Amino acid sequence: MPPADRRLQPRREPRQVRAELTRERILAAAAHVFTEFGYAAGTTNRIAERARISIGSLYQYFPNKDAILAQLLVRHIDRGTWTGADQLGLAPGTLKDTVRAMVRDAIDNHSEDPQLLRIMIEEAPLSQELLDTIERHGRTRTAQISDLLARHPDVRVGDVGTAADLILFTIEMNTHKLMAAPGSVPVETFERELVDMITRYLRGDQ
Repeated sequence: MPPADRRLQPRREPRQVRAELTRERILAAAAHVFTEFGYAAGTTNRIAERARISIGSLYQYFPNKDAILAQLLVRHIDRGTWTGADQLGLAPGTLKDTVRAMVRDAIDNHSEDPQLLRIMIEEAPLSQELLDTIERHGRTRTAQISDLLARHPDVRVGDVGTAADLILFTIEMNTHKLMAAPGSVPVETFERELVDMITRYLRGDQ
């Protein structure tokens, strides 16, 4: 993975409620501005105006709009934590339902704002926080999926760790692609085909 860009480090970490609220206003305003005007025209002046703060106040928190977009992507990734993994049934015959829960969770986490998602995928630069978040998220999700595969009686793969990595990458990348370009394939069709493909792989179907 390419190195992080040090110019993207936020300038100020909020330590008080007021500062945290200001930071959240900047991020919320940026999301609206990027969606409305596009990334190229989504300037820091427009973000500051939407957030109702001075441009100087914005620069106290973020050095540039690239740093703001990187932070929006960090927040997007952190919100994608899978909280329902422990509630899945792992009895024989439930493998497809387990896989469907994985796919549906990914779809739900990426369905809020397709245009902003596309901008984040195409434009977000690599900050150190973003790299760390991607790595942490990947470790957590891979561990969750590995645990499910190891305990499910219908799984027939040789290495559950490798299988978990493959499944996570397949679900995440394809879901990103679909939800960033809604309408290209019906979501129901995408879900059905992806669930069937992963289920067949895990069962070792020939």
